[in-house]
Parts: sequence; C-alpha cells; structure tokens
Amino acid sequence: MVYLKYIQYFYLIAAILFAVDGFVQLNATERNPWLSFFFAGIALFMFFFRRRFAKKYENPNKNK
Repeated sequence: MVYLKYIQYFYLIAAILFAVDGFVQLNATERNPWLSFFFAGIALFMFFFRRRFAKKYENPNKNK
C-alpha cells in the first residue's frame, strides 16, 4: 500500500499536463480548450483529495 502515497502525485502531473494542453489549445483558433481546463481542475481536486485522506489514514488516532 506504499504506492498509494505516490499515486496522488500522478494527479498533480496530469493537472499540469492538461493545463499546458489547454493553454496550447487556447492559442489555436480552431480548437476549444475548455475541456482540457476542466480535466486539469478535476485532477487538481483529486490531488488535494487524495493527499488529505492519505494524511488522515497515516495517523488515524490523531485526527479523532
């Protein structure tokens, strides 16, 4: 279960990649960048969500 601690950083990397893709599409006139920005927002939310619960499960007695 050690790998679950590192999975949260996958979401951060995905958010960065989707944001970069959105900015590249923003400069192109024929493409719509909003779906990439939406996925970047979801990935960023999942990063913070996973990080919060990973810390919560590290010290279960401390949070009560």
